[in-house]
Amino acid sequence: MEIDHSGRTAVVTGGARGIGNAIASELAADGADVAIFDVRERTEEAAAVIAAEHGRETRGLRVDVSDLDAVAAGVEAVADELGPPRILVNNAAVTSNFGTLLKMDPADWQRELDVNLTGAFNCARACLPHMEGFGRLVTISSPAGQTGGHGQCAYAASKAGLLGLAKTIALEHATHGVTSNVILPGLIETEAYENLRDDMIERILDTIPSGVSGDPEDIAYMATFLASEQASYVNGAEFTVNAGQDLFTA
Repeated sequence: MEIDHSGRTAVVTGGARGIGNAIASELAADGADVAIFDVRERTEEAAAVIAAEHGRETRGLRVDVSDLDAVAAGVEAVADELGPPRILVNNAAVTSNFGTLLKMDPADWQRELDVNLTGAFNCARACLPHMEGFGRLVTISSPAGQTGGHGQCAYAASKAGLLGLAKTIALEHATHGVTSNVILPGLIETEAYENLRDDMIERILDTIPSGVSGDPEDIAYMATFLASEQASYVNGAEFTVNAGQDLFTA
């Protein structure tokens, strides 16, 4: 199956590194022009690397997705320069905030919800008016949104909220040619992975049938499919990409 995103513009949040960067690169490889929204200094550099590798128009914009006005301005700039965004990948997330509920700073809790959950709302709100006739929203959630996470109450709550947001978008915009689906990655080798203790990684690997972790590209392949024409009948669905880790707890 050949996926062709030619003639379409994609916005990928948190696309300067990790899973978001892999998704942005794969979308460009399949023909899309891509805009990366990120707060990191290397955002423009990341976009330039993708442009050089795949020969597509790219933009790297320093956008804090928790800021509705900044998101709206960024999306309009993308629409003017690259064309209306038909694909939105909500991937931006705070992943370094740890603490049990009683020890978590309320400001840290709020910041995580602002970025992980409200950020996705802001980006969807800005992009959906450009998607009349064709639109694809792909949201990166987490198994923690289904099961909770010890020491990760804000992260788990925000990722659970994304499931409800994505499915509501699927219901509200299906008649406009828009689909909205969710990916729940398993153990993927990103910077967050590198912050885990070795013993934690070993315990997780023991629950995976193959005993190996995944690469960001494993999530990117699923995302670019869900963003394609071929996925037009896939809507409001959750896809766990974890090499069968669930089988040990089924």
